[in-house]
Amino acid sequence: MGLRLRGGPIESKEKRRIRSINLMFVLVLTAAVLFSLCVGKYPVTPIESVEIIVSNIFGITGNWEPMTESVVMKLRLTRTIAAVLVGSSLAVSGATYQGIFRNPLVSPDLLGVSSGACIGAAIAILMALPSGYIQLFAFCGGLLAVTITLLIPRMIRSDSNLMLVLSGIIVGGLMSSIMGFIKYTADPDTQLAAITYWQMGSLSYIKMTSVLSILPTIVVSMIILFAMSWWIDIVSLGEKEAKTLGANVRAILYVAIACSTLLTASSVCIAGTIGWVGLVIPHFARLIVGPDNTKLLPAACLIGAIFLLLVDTAARTIGSAELPLSILTGIIGAPFYAWLLYKQRMRLQ
Repeated sequence: MGLRLRGGPIESKEKRRIRSINLMFVLVLTAAVLFSLCVGKYPVTPIESVEIIVSNIFGITGNWEPMTESVVMKLRLTRTIAAVLVGSSLAVSGATYQGIFRNPLVSPDLLGVSSGACIGAAIAILMALPSGYIQLFAFCGGLLAVTITLLIPRMIRSDSNLMLVLSGIIVGGLMSSIMGFIKYTADPDTQLAAITYWQMGSLSYIKMTSVLSILPTIVVSMIILFAMSWWIDIVSLGEKEAKTLGANVRAILYVAIACSTLLTASSVCIAGTIGWVGLVIPHFARLIVGPDNTKLLPAACLIGAIFLLLVDTAARTIGSAELPLSILTGIIGAPFYAWLLYKQRMRLQ
């Protein structure tokens, strides 16, 4: 966390820079939304897309084809909103985890949150429960996984960042075994396909009712994390320093973990497991705006939304069959993260 000179010209210049960067991201996100609405097997012009959405909001009739309106409103708009919500949620969740654990390698995937949430959703699918219960089971599974990950270092009395990473790998392996057992016992004609869908990540079957069901959870969780971003900065200094500055470290950790887990579980319950977003996007945002979480979380939110929206658009347009999202995020994320590690190594030398 860098030193801030309140009220001085340095702070004013930095604020203007961050404001300009966020405005640029908003404009890029707007362009990405229009691109997502227009591109596909059934092309639509940007003007038609905007007119159709505005007409449906205000009840105005237009002279476009019914098929065009159906494609925009029932298919692409729903996917676009879902991609924005899921991408921003995973990115903010990853940035929060990296801040509170003071570990740049931490992500919802590495801590076992994503795999735990996926197992929770799979259990709900096996029990043939309604979609609302799938979200609840996904949250409980993610919370259980991250709790186990945090308990292992405490049990062996180690505060090492490496031990936290190893603990996440252990939990991830355990969750993979449990998922294998669930898939083995699932009905191959009905349940197995749905569970595989959760594992690979896709927005192809998304419905507006599902998006609206997670919207309040995501909005409230993000508002809380944005509001406490300064306290996350304090906690990232270390427990002793944070307590000296008057921070209730345990309360901050519990709230941040709960909100981050809610964001991840909500994303998993509508889109399945999507890797690399929660790990790579916070690093990319940190390169642009710095490590200060008051600046990092909004930037990660916007970049994550842009990234997953473009990935989803590519997944449904570049081939004859739609690609799972995790395949594309892995192809893009793994080389980029390797480049980040190389750059960090060169900086240390």
